[in-house]
Amino acid sequence: MNVQFKKGVLELCVLVLIDGKDQYGYELAQNISEKIQVAEGTLYPLLRRLTKEGYLSTYLGESTEGPPRKYYSITEKGELYMKALIAEWQQFSKAVDQFIKEGVGHGEE
Repeated sequence: MNVQFKKGVLELCVLVLIDGKDQYGYELAQNISEKIQVAEGTLYPLLRRLTKEGYLSTYLGESTEGPPRKYYSITEKGELYMKALIAEWQQFSKAVDQFIKEGVGHGEE
């Protein structure tokens, strides 16, 4: 998948996944990687920025496999931001789909 596509949508994917369930970094990376190939090195700076901006909060959760894990949780501000991003994404993807629908096949005439 195109790197620029991923960069543009990764923030929205992170917020949507954490809105569904609090997650720690590695778990989040695994869940995203099921559908979109992403490097963990890309994810952690994004998580730090979203936390700094007040969209996510963190807490430590016990782990059966070693030290406590840092979990990310969406804040009320984050939920509002996520909903705005979803609305923008839906409008944007609808427009792109329309361009594709109108453009595909025109060069074959």
